[in-house]
Amino acid sequence: MDNKETFIQAIKTGYTFKGETIKIGAAMLDGEVIPEAEIYLPLSTMNRHGLVAGATGGGKTKSFQMIAEGLSDASVPCLLMDIKGDLSGIAEAGTVNDKITSRYQKLQMDYKPSTFPAELLTLSNQKGVRLRATVSEFGPILMSKILGLNDTQGGVVAMIFKYCDDNKLPLLDLKDFIKVLQYVGNEGRAELQASYGNISTTSTGTILRKVIELQQQGADLFFGEKSFEVEDLMRINDDGRGMISVLRVNDIQDKPKLFSTFMLQMLAELYSVCPEVGDVDKPKLIIFIDEAHLIFEEASKALLDEINTVIKLIRSKGIGIYFCTQNPMDVPSSVLGQLGLKIQHSLRAFTAADRQVIKQTAQNYPETTFYKTADLITQLGIGEALVTLLNEKGIPTPLAHTMMCTPRSRMDVLTENEIETIVDHSKIAAKYNQVIDSNSAYEMLNAKLETAAAITPSRPGKTAKPEESTLEKVVNNTVVKSMMRTAGNTIVRSLLGSLGLGGRTSKSTKSWF
Repeated sequence: MDNKETFIQAIKTGYTFKGETIKIGAAMLDGEVIPEAEIYLPLSTMNRHGLVAGATGGGKTKSFQMIAEGLSDASVPCLLMDIKGDLSGIAEAGTVNDKITSRYQKLQMDYKPSTFPAELLTLSNQKGVRLRATVSEFGPILMSKILGLNDTQGGVVAMIFKYCDDNKLPLLDLKDFIKVLQYVGNEGRAELQASYGNISTTSTGTILRKVIELQQQGADLFFGEKSFEVEDLMRINDDGRGMISVLRVNDIQDKPKLFSTFMLQMLAELYSVCPEVGDVDKPKLIIFIDEAHLIFEEASKALLDEINTVIKLIRSKGIGIYFCTQNPMDVPSSVLGQLGLKIQHSLRAFTAADRQVIKQTAQNYPETTFYKTADLITQLGIGEALVTLLNEKGIPTPLAHTMMCTPRSRMDVLTENEIETIVDHSKIAAKYNQVIDSNSAYEMLNAKLETAAAITPSRPGKTAKPEESTLEKVVNNTVVKSMMRTAGNTIVRSLLGSLGLGGRTSKSTKSWF
């Protein structure tokens, strides 16, 4: 058996699975596509999470799009984080060109342009279904971690939530939270101390500054009503395909705090709402996070710990999370260790640091006699990737240099008219896009303070000050007083001069005045 036959046999053995699968391409050997060495992803292991990495322009985002299409056909709903804006094209059919034709000839496959059922979501004022959550839903622990508070400040936040619960003050948006912070540090300080203990104004001031920092990244648009129900991410459309929810976040690339806040809240909500399902034939939901470094680069240790914990536990709910990033080192090692699928597109070695990253990356893949992994990573063409995953027994599959299939939907952005049409035909847009400002902590505390001010008695024996006459108003005017003092000083200096006391005033003269 020659090397090629040995290779084909190894790939067929490693990538043959019992349940449903998605074909993502064919393996390559010595730069040649081997059509019979097909590469499949087993649906039963998709909840074990994954990583798609590679330099800009290598095709990693299109790999996301192509896998999401296969999942939708298999009745698995997906959520795509669309950082660059081009993933929205999944709602429209792709077009054939010479590059696609050439690739599919090598794969010995037919390219069939297709549209997919898509829902466009947004965290901002972009066109789409609005995603929101209330402050109360976050709870004191998660809110403290997002704000990066210490234990003392976190205790104050817990006290505030307890006070609001006891007094039926709904915390819906950030203005509610800010109003309660101001109240407990001023007018309501004595009330809270009597029931809950001392509250440091230094702590409330620090918390307030942290909340304002979050506001500056656009969090006011996210916190509020109506809260998005995560069950709406797991819908199947009328023809049995999984809905692909595309979250348009191309306008918050410079707001990593807001992005990580949303992600953590959504993962926590999914974990809380979804039942335990154990091992399933196919996942309940797959989440693709493009430009994953936006979550991790400014996250505090507490926030990273929370993300790590949620990712570790949420797969038992049948939910898989897939990260996309240029450098695999952008993802913390504690998270990398939990990933079952790895798709590595090309990396470029321009500096010594780049070469070190490539060396470390190559060491994270299974050993193989068919490739020199560290060298191959720098030589991968567009649409080519190194692939390995955990099979149904949890064993890594052979490393495969793979020619990836292309998406069947459009690999470009939608026009504004196309976006508007999709949103207008959405079955959930009307449910979430109406503006709601319920009576909550902000309004209730303002009403309480106004009532207190209205019934506060005046001081005993104090009478109203009579209105000043015109002469008194003139005489008491600050500017007039200043002019009179200046004129008086001039007159005094003139009198002293006429008495022969000009120049430096004598000690005895000073005592007269």
